[in-house]
Amino acid sequence: MFKKILIANRGEIALRVIRTCKEMGIKTVAVYSTADAESLHVRFADEAVCIGPAPSNQSYLKMANIIAAAEITNADAIHPGYGFLSENAKFSKICEEHEIKFIGASPEMIEKMGDKATAKATMKAAGVPTIPGSEGLLESFEQTEKLAREMGYPVMLKATAGGGGKGMRAVWKEEDLRKAWDSARQEAGAAFGNDGMYMEKLIEEPRHIEIQVIGDQFGKACHLSERDCSVQRRHQKLTEETPSPFMTDKLRKEMGEAAVRAAEFIKYEGAGTVEFLVDKHRNFYFMEMNTRIQVEHPITEQVIDFDLIREQILVAAGVPISGKNYIPKLHSIECRINAEDPHNDFRPSPGRITTLHMPGGHGVRLDTHVYSGYTIPPNYDSMIAKLITTAQTREEAINKMKRALDEFVIEGIKTTIPFHRQLMDHPDYVAGNYTTKFMEDFEMAETED
Repeated sequence: MFKKILIANRGEIALRVIRTCKEMGIKTVAVYSTADAESLHVRFADEAVCIGPAPSNQSYLKMANIIAAAEITNADAIHPGYGFLSENAKFSKICEEHEIKFIGASPEMIEKMGDKATAKATMKAAGVPTIPGSEGLLESFEQTEKLAREMGYPVMLKATAGGGGKGMRAVWKEEDLRKAWDSARQEAGAAFGNDGMYMEKLIEEPRHIEIQVIGDQFGKACHLSERDCSVQRRHQKLTEETPSPFMTDKLRKEMGEAAVRAAEFIKYEGAGTVEFLVDKHRNFYFMEMNTRIQVEHPITEQVIDFDLIREQILVAAGVPISGKNYIPKLHSIECRINAEDPHNDFRPSPGRITTLHMPGGHGVRLDTHVYSGYTIPPNYDSMIAKLITTAQTREEAINKMKRALDEFVIEGIKTTIPFHRQLMDHPDYVAGNYTTKFMEDFEMAETED
């Protein structure tokens, strides 16, 4: 087992990893930028090393600084959390070269699943259903135009190196294809340094449902059931739940088996998520695989009583998994609380928290790194907390979430708490009748702050 783990991340996920390490008797090293000097992960780690100024490309993305911090503190493993370097093949490789265990996927695995066109070809070979579309990257606009005609509109153009919705364009009719092609390539080139594109049939009324998998070093994998992440804004998830209200026993079995097949086919090691689009007829199609822990992992932990971070560490240390597939016993919902103003197009709202009251009670979990007096820096992602409620039924979990949101007081900044409170009363959400298009028609009602 590892003696000391460096957490190459910040905020609530760094704190989340530190907590499990402490429970396992493993020493921890926090790294931080100058903007995060007062963050809780710095305070609660056994050691802390400043790795640079506020901009992430000079700190949390600076591989040399992180490796140096690991070496001077004698850390024998690095946990990357999510975001930043968690799916960076080069960083995984550098850890390997320095004989520091990267608690995540191998460089080869990240490369294989990180490029969406390669990932799709790999999944087809594994017998996992994929969305009809181009074989590999599109070589020209003429090829794109011809294929779109053959598949039939609507189609979706996607950047192969994409993420966060960048380089994606839905095209509903042929006369819009050229403009979408040019703008998607330009956006992808600027964001990722790679303007390679592929195209898929656009799935109508889609739900975004992912399967949590764990694979060990011996080629064995299992799944920990599904999460429904369909409530999204600009391809960013806002809330998640498990089990999905759209799921049937038959669909869960089929999707779970496909996800395990995918993981074992590529001999996947660690915690990962196989993401699917599911159409209104409950046909499911592989979308991508995230080779890291997910933001929304707590809801899975809650419904099956399982510490995913602990399992990541055990697998990285060479411990085999049980191989058992899990089915949720309870219902759990997560609301991502962001420092954003939902009444003003979700504009970021960094600043100092003047008052904070956290909700509690049975079935309420709050993962956060903020406290009263903490200043949220403007340099990073705006998520400041994850509020999770768990109950016997979906209705009870929603009612518990309403109560917890009403208790949750954050003053000094704007947050998305009012949005989530309205969401919990929305008739379509309450009925479980939502798709990835849900937010396109959602309008915030005015509230008294």
